[in-house]
Amino acid sequence: MARGKLRIHLGAAPGVGKTYAMLSEAHRRVERGTDCVVAFVEHHGRPRTEVLLHGLEQVPRKELEYRGGVFPEMDLDAVLARRPQVALVDELAHTNIPGSRNAKRWQDVEDLLAAGIDVVSTVNIQHLESLGDVVESITGVRQQETVPDEVVRRADQVELVDMTPEALRRRMAHGNIYQPDKVDAALSNYFRPGNLTALRELALLWVADRVDAHLTQYRSEHRVSRIWGSRERIVIGLTGGPEGRTLIRRGARLAEKGAGGEVLAVYIARSDGLASASPKELALQRALVEDLGGTFHHVIGDDIPAALLAFARGVNATQIVLGSSRRKTWQYVFGPGVGATVARESGPDLDVHIVTHDEVAKGRGLPVARGARLGRSRRVWGWIAGVAGPPLLAALLNAVDLGLANDMLLFLALTVAAALLGGLLPALASAAVGSLLLNYFYTPPLHRWTIADPKNIVAIVIFVAVGVAVASVVDLAARRTHQAARLRAESEILSFLAGNVLRGETGLEDLLERVRETFGMESAALLERAGDVEPWTCAGRVGQGRPVERPDQADVDMPVGDHMALALTGRVLPAEDRRVLAAFAAQAAVVLDRRRLREEADRARTLAEGNRIRTALLAAVSHDLRTPLAGIKAAVTSLRSEDVEWSEEDRAELLEGIEEGADRLDHLVGNLLDMSRLQTGTVTPLIREIDLDEVVPMALGGVPEGSAGLDVPETLPMVAVDPGLLERAMANLVENAVKYSPPGAPVLVAASALADRVEVRVVDRGPGVPDEAKERIFEPFQRHGDAPRGAGVGLGLAVARGFAEAMGGTLNAEDTPGGGLTMVLTLRAAGTRPELHPAAEPERQAS
Repeated sequence: MARGKLRIHLGAAPGVGKTYAMLSEAHRRVERGTDCVVAFVEHHGRPRTEVLLHGLEQVPRKELEYRGGVFPEMDLDAVLARRPQVALVDELAHTNIPGSRNAKRWQDVEDLLAAGIDVVSTVNIQHLESLGDVVESITGVRQQETVPDEVVRRADQVELVDMTPEALRRRMAHGNIYQPDKVDAALSNYFRPGNLTALRELALLWVADRVDAHLTQYRSEHRVSRIWGSRERIVIGLTGGPEGRTLIRRGARLAEKGAGGEVLAVYIARSDGLASASPKELALQRALVEDLGGTFHHVIGDDIPAALLAFARGVNATQIVLGSSRRKTWQYVFGPGVGATVARESGPDLDVHIVTHDEVAKGRGLPVARGARLGRSRRVWGWIAGVAGPPLLAALLNAVDLGLANDMLLFLALTVAAALLGGLLPALASAAVGSLLLNYFYTPPLHRWTIADPKNIVAIVIFVAVGVAVASVVDLAARRTHQAARLRAESEILSFLAGNVLRGETGLEDLLERVRETFGMESAALLERAGDVEPWTCAGRVGQGRPVERPDQADVDMPVGDHMALALTGRVLPAEDRRVLAAFAAQAAVVLDRRRLREEADRARTLAEGNRIRTALLAAVSHDLRTPLAGIKAAVTSLRSEDVEWSEEDRAELLEGIEEGADRLDHLVGNLLDMSRLQTGTVTPLIREIDLDEVVPMALGGVPEGSAGLDVPETLPMVAVDPGLLERAMANLVENAVKYSPPGAPVLVAASALADRVEVRVVDRGPGVPDEAKERIFEPFQRHGDAPRGAGVGLGLAVARGFAEAMGGTLNAEDTPGGGLTMVLTLRAAGTRPELHPAAEPERQAS
């Protein structure tokens, strides 16, 4: 059975018209005679969308019961049994109600596609799994319902449903997206112009990248080698020389002139790796490219022009930027150069820019990594084999007559052994001594320094030449092997170091200890000073060596800038180790700066939070506390007035007003004191094991009778909590729920066990809270929507969450099925291991 095709309407935000576009597409297909049904479409009460459902066959939905409510879901089995040609499935990222065949709706869609049914669906850009962090940083809201990117990327068609932020906000203001009571909150929060613009850009870029991927795939499948200039894509050829930074900046300026320009810097290294550019210079150029928004690529190729052109054509580049050759005039005898070759072979579709710079005609001068020196013991044994070995071999051969050819081969083998042990010089010594001994003992006339037969002269010369050549090759191979091992060790150290620092896993002391262990030192310290004449101070130190107060007191010092140095004691390092040490020193400075920036950010955050709390507290005192005080004052003044004769009913009403005002003041002041305790970190819970039914009923005492119901089974396990904190938290949750519940709809407080946790749910049937506001509900001094000023200072839920987390629990907000809001307080069951910060990430919501 052929797999069905998936078409997705992608939008930047709710309300842009994805469902409308999907239904319009369905009507077009029905008019063409296509068997098309509505498997599941949610019109959200939008009249224009609901009208489009008329005339389309709708598969009846399946009703599922969940936590006391009944919810409609797509009946997957019914759609599969109906087997239409096309099925409309709205909201691809939707999470199905427990009891459904699949956990997510996109999994239902996969089943339909596998059955050969084409599917048309919708999804918003913020629901793509890979963009969760980006969307949260833009909107402040973490999307809980996501769909894997691969599901959307596998779609046969992705159509962008676009709308400008201004038009979307007008549609929102006209009531075409949300109900009128939610419009103001939505416009001031999630649907701010900046949020919508950023989300729109994300959607456009995502679709553009997918189009680019399809173009690349098409060119590959059809073997299109010509450049298609659909967008400016500029390749910068780097040699690792100092002119690279000039080329990168010039390429970036060229990319800025065209819409959607892209910069790709490429360095081509030879496959043998024997000659390479400075790693430090390449690192600087890589950083510069990335800072300018480009990408850096490392390519292997012996034919540099061919490799560069192949890379440019492979990425569908439109321009190549190269620097003028640094070769001197006489060097052009060996060929025209990379720039001229690339320009000649680029063809008509690929422009080549040759950029002048300060290094033109100054010689290549590329730094080549030097071969590592062989160890002392190896060199000693090499000289022994090269100088003492030939006489010993001659003494042995004098006792046995093997012939001149065999004698020369044995001396040659000894020369190779000397090269393997000590390098080139011992091998040359072995060849020289061996040739003299061959002449004296084994070449007629014997025991004389002359050679009678000219053929033997040729043999001796060939022996020396072969010995020198073999010794050179062996020496080079030995040095390259040693060098490769050393560079591999250096790269492993630097990779480990960079990875830890970038992930923020290495503190300054840990880094210094790593330096000390790597180089076998007694101690390591990072010294700094404020100015050229200021004394040195120690920012961090590890090890047991002598303390170092200045860099010149250390055995090794590595400066970092003008006023910082890494000082090591224990031994003097060879020059080749200082490159890695310089990287450690730079990373140590970065770690120190990061630590200080974090401390400054923490202090600034604390000050800002304190200022915000004080400002909000003043605002609360200026209005919310004055209101009950004014009421109490008015009632007391009236009672004390001698001009009016109050009846008993009037006096009772005034006294009741005084009592209500005092209770309200007591509640507000209590919450303010609780929040101040949470802000200053003075809340110390006294955890003990209790039953929920000992505490939760007491929290309902502050609400009117009949406004809240209780469902706490006696079979629940005991919980490890602070009874006082739990009672205050539950009281705030219940009072908040009762405040927003409509008349005749009592709040339900229910508890249930879940693994090693106990959940207490406070369920109301009020207006609920939109997703974009749930991130702020638990912040101090926040009230959702059009809550009146008399509703409180907005501390109840903030205090409740603070107390819950202090006891090792969590407090989350969820939508009540069927409408309303549910507060979920999760507590640790007795006998389980406590957790300071539970893994569950709560959805924040404003009261």
